[in-house]
Amino acid sequence: MEKIKMTTPIVELDGDEMTRHIWQWIKDILICPYVDLKSEYYDLSLVNREKTADQVTVDSANAIKKYGVGVKCATITPNAQRVKEYNLTQMWKSPNGTVRAILDGTVFRAPIMVNGITPYIPTWTQPITIARHAYGDIYKDVEGYVKKDGKAKLVIDDADGHREIEIFDYSKSGGVVMGMHNTDKSITSFARSCFNYALDTCQSLWFATKDTISKTYDHRFKDIFAQIFEEEYKSKFEKAGIEYFYTLIDDAVARVVRSNGGMIWACKNYDGDVMSDMVATAFGSLAMMTSVLVSPDGNYEYEAAHGTVTRHYYKFLKGEETSTNPVATIYAWSGGLRKRGQLDGIKALQDFADKLEKATIDTIEGGYMTGDLASIYKGNAKVVKLNTVDFLKKIAEQLA
Repeated sequence: MEKIKMTTPIVELDGDEMTRHIWQWIKDILICPYVDLKSEYYDLSLVNREKTADQVTVDSANAIKKYGVGVKCATITPNAQRVKEYNLTQMWKSPNGTVRAILDGTVFRAPIMVNGITPYIPTWTQPITIARHAYGDIYKDVEGYVKKDGKAKLVIDDADGHREIEIFDYSKSGGVVMGMHNTDKSITSFARSCFNYALDTCQSLWFATKDTISKTYDHRFKDIFAQIFEEEYKSKFEKAGIEYFYTLIDDAVARVVRSNGGMIWACKNYDGDVMSDMVATAFGSLAMMTSVLVSPDGNYEYEAAHGTVTRHYYKFLKGEETSTNPVATIYAWSGGLRKRGQLDGIKALQDFADKLEKATIDTIEGGYMTGDLASIYKGNAKVVKLNTVDFLKKIAEQLA
């Protein structure tokens, strides 16, 4: 059959370890037999980030700005152990954080639901979408150690003059200190992205911070969201029959646990990082979570919400069989291809993305799945546990 033609490249951000191999298998088995894939390739492996002093990450983000759509594989964010393992010159920052900061968008993460896999919270009958602010806070922090008898101060120089605010007096003990920031511009982009996404998907929007404790930092988020909603979105939400409300983060957790799902839960950067993993795990598996970064100027980056599956990678290097779940990475590709098709007016590419996702779900509901799903599957089909490549080949049969 003739392959589907693309007119504009999709930006391809390759990654690390087990997911790097899965990335290639998905292309070989599921995509390239049907799509004449046109991509601008960037190698975001830790080895190449070290080689390019992380310039490759910056270049990939700028390419997404140029072409509008990117698809990203999972990557390593190095810690001290990784610095030694890979002989790095420095502890490079999270590539996700770098890309998010350049695109200044919001990350929307939602579980992939399958018949036969019941969430650990059984009342969750509809997906919960986490909207994670993708800039600043601890991901752009500065930090240090203060010795005993030292002091840490917050110094602000602006139009109101010079101010020094004492953070802590370390006269009795040394300790740590951290400074973090955010901007009105980024918070405004976050708010508009959330309101627009809620209208696009016709879902109510919840937003939560801890403004009772953080009376300036978190309260600024609350105020900006409230102002934009009242001035720009209130009537639109009423017309769509959905709601927006703000609550404290601890109250939001209690409300979400008691809910049936079906809402968008907007969180600050770190809150969204943690809560998206909690929601994904409660729905069944981190490998069953979609993730898309949406920038306010209409750029999109699709990725899996999980890491590089290091434990399976070391088994793979020993020649042992692995049953790593590739579904979130498949959905990263399908999401990117669908959006590329929408932007370029290529219906065949959009239809292919839909069929790829349906084939994936039908394969699982037919009883063929990887080990993580086999251990929690409660459906009627006879379970056949497959290794990663055989699972992809089974999806390919269904797709054909």
